Amino acid sequence: MLGKSNHILSLSILASAIILAGVLVYIDRQSSDEVLSMTTAAEKAITYINGNLLSPGLVASLLEATDEGEIYKIRLEVKENESVLGEFSSYVSQDGRFVFPEGYSLDEAVSLEETAEVEVTKADRPDIKLFVMSYCPYGLQAQKMFLPVYELLKDKADMGVYFVNYIMHEKQEIDENLNQYCLQKEQLEKYGDYLSCFVQSGNATACLSQVGADQEKLSACISQTDQEYSIYSLYEDKSSWLGGYYPKFDVNADLNEKYAVQGSPTIVINDQVVNVNSRSPEDFKNIVCQAFSSEPEECSQLLSEETPSAGIGEGTTTSSEGSCS
Repeated sequence: MLGKSNHILSLSILASAIILAGVLVYIDRQSSDEVLSMTTAAEKAITYINGNLLSPGLVASLLEATDEGEIYKIRLEVKENESVLGEFSSYVSQDGRFVFPEGYSLDEAVSLEETAEVEVTKADRPDIKLFVMSYCPYGLQAQKMFLPVYELLKDKADMGVYFVNYIMHEKQEIDENLNQYCLQKEQLEKYGDYLSCFVQSGNATACLSQVGADQEKLSACISQTDQEYSIYSLYEDKSSWLGGYYPKFDVNADLNEKYAVQGSPTIVINDQVVNVNSRSPEDFKNIVCQAFSSEPEECSQLLSEETPSAGIGEGTTTSSEGSCS
């Protein structure tokens, strides 16, 4: 979103500056049965956020704390110097061990009938683009959703992983974006197996070795891509960073602009941005299959109905929310 710097400053930096990546963050790994007072737990969370989660120059302060029964809800204000950047709500466990970005009420069930059906444009050979940041927890969740559908339908549809045009997770994200970009470009037959390994282990070196990737070819592609898009020189030049916070990653900048990509993950099917209500492979398969003019027989195959967990690793979750933007 290089043409949307103001949007990134007003929304992206504010919401993601706190970087409560994934479902929760440990404040204190020491086990405890102690229930802290609301004020003590809230102050502990604010201290942790300021010391570990906020970008340099940003300061969070507590505005209000409320008792939600099993957890404490905190409302905080984030400032840069004397300028208020925004107000945010978060939650902290009553023992002061965890802070997490959202609370979900399990008493508020949503029926399937109330879920809006996703409508997509049809094509003889659909084009499916998944835009991610390779270390975004929710991008990783979407890639786990994407992979089984990719393996099922990659011969019947054009399916690929593309990259948001800025970086939020340090240099490691640049390195991994380039690994995946170049594997898809020059060693596509290795990509599915590589990605399946990476989203579970996070060990790019081991995964490249495991799938037998041609490292010389990969290195040459990375070098050429870096020269073409000045990726590492832009990373070193902080004056070029969006809002002073996010290095540019211009490999798919034209597509980001075309589709007005709003963060990781963003799904585009047949040139249409699609909101996916559930990140289970089965539900994503059903959406992709709707994009065929005539559904192939593979669409009758049942995939997992479980939603994969956010971040690297195995596991499932009930949440299909969250993005890095």
